Amino acid sequence: MMPLPPVLPLFDRTSLDEGNPVINQHLAELSLAAVPEAGLIYQFAVQYLAESAHHDNNFKAYRSELTGFLHWCFDVAKKSPVSLDRRGFGQYILYCQAPPNELIAYRNVAQFVADAGWQCRLPNPHWRPFLGKKGQPYQLSPRALATKVAILSSFYTFLIDEELTERNPATQWMRHNARSRQVPVSLAWDGEDDLKAFSELQWSYVMATARAMAEQAPERHERTLFLVSLLYGCYLRISEVAARPGFSPVMGQFRRDSKTGVWAFRVPVSKGGKRRNVAVSKDLLVALERYRRFLGLSPLPAPGDSTPLFIRQKAAGRGREQGQLNANLGVRQLREEIDKLISQACDAAMADGFTQDAREMREMTAHNIRHTGISHDINLNHRPLSHVQADAGHDSIHTTSLYLHTAVQERHQSASNKKLDPLE
Repeated sequence: MMPLPPVLPLFDRTSLDEGNPVINQHLAELSLAAVPEAGLIYQFAVQYLAESAHHDNNFKAYRSELTGFLHWCFDVAKKSPVSLDRRGFGQYILYCQAPPNELIAYRNVAQFVADAGWQCRLPNPHWRPFLGKKGQPYQLSPRALATKVAILSSFYTFLIDEELTERNPATQWMRHNARSRQVPVSLAWDGEDDLKAFSELQWSYVMATARAMAEQAPERHERTLFLVSLLYGCYLRISEVAARPGFSPVMGQFRRDSKTGVWAFRVPVSKGGKRRNVAVSKDLLVALERYRRFLGLSPLPAPGDSTPLFIRQKAAGRGREQGQLNANLGVRQLREEIDKLISQACDAAMADGFTQDAREMREMTAHNIRHTGISHDINLNHRPLSHVQADAGHDSIHTTSLYLHTAVQERHQSASNKKLDPLE
C-alpha cells in the first residue's frame, strides 16, 4: 500500500456517496477515540457538497475548505464543529494563517489516485491541505480569508437548516472582526439566517408540476410525486428516506396504531441516533395508496412490509446493488430527482409571469422541503407548536418556534398596519 499524506483528504468525488475505504476507516477511528460525532458530521458534509457537485469550481472550493476545516476540528482541536463558538472558530483562522510547514504544498495535485494493487483509489501521498508559492513565506490573503469564512458560514447555515446546530460561529467571528476592523468590512453582511421555505404560491407550482409529471410519465414520476409528498407531509430529511450502509427504507415504516387507528411514519434512525414517529395526514395516506397501487401492491402496507420505499426503474449498474432492480435509491439519486422537479416547477412559474418567484425557487433544494412543511403547518395550518416539535424531532420548542413567520416579507406585512395610537 502506498504511503499516506500527513493529512487525509476526506472527499473522493468519484465515490462521494459510498465513501473511500481509507477515509471510512479514519472516521471510524476518530468516532471511537476522539470525536464521537465525526461520522455524523461527515455525512452532513457529504450532503452539503453533493448539492454543489454539478458546479465544478464551486465543488472544488467547498471541498478544499471543508477538508481543511474538518482536519483541524477532528485531528488538531479534537472537537466537533458544532461545539465551536466564535473564539474557537478564531483559533482555526489563526491555524490557517500559519499552518505547519509539512502541510504546505507548492503545486496542485489530485487528492486521490488509483492504486492498481489494491484496486481502489487511495489518498495521494503528495497532496497537502495548504497551497503556497515557491520561494515565498506562506500567506493567507484577505481575499482567500473572505472566501474561507464565507464558505464555512454557508456550511454552518446548512447545518442549521438541518437542525444539527443553532449557532454559526463563522458568521459570529466575521461580524466581531469586521467591527474591530481586523478583517475588511466587506466581509460582514446584513440580513438574517432565516430558514428558507417555499411560499404558498411557489409550493403550489412544485406540487402541480409533480402531478403533471406523474400523469405524463407515470413509470418515471409516480415515484417523484410520492417522494415530494412524503418529504413535505412528514418534514423528512432526504437522508431519512434514502438507502445507506445498514439502512434501507421500507413500506413497513408506515404503521397503523391498532388502538386508535391512526397512521404514522416511523423514522428508525435520524440525526444524533434519535428515532421518532411522524403523524400521517389523510392526504398523505391517499398519496401512499396511489403510489402503492401503481406499484401493484395492496392500498396500504401490512405490518412488517419489507417492500423498498423508493426503487430504481432499472437495475443498478455498479456497486453493492449491481443488477438489483428493486435496490433502494441513495441520497444522490433522490436529490437529483427533487432538483429536476424544482427546475421544472421554476420553468412553469416563469412561463406564467412569476419571474421573481421562479428566481427564488431556483435557490431551493431538497432540504428546503422539510422547512416548508414545518413552516406551512405552523403558519397556515395552525398546528400546535408542541405537535410540530414532536413530528419534526426538534429537541426544544425554541427550534420549532423559529419557523413562526420565517419569511421577512410576512413579518413586514404583519407590521404594516400597526397603529402608533391604538385608539385612533
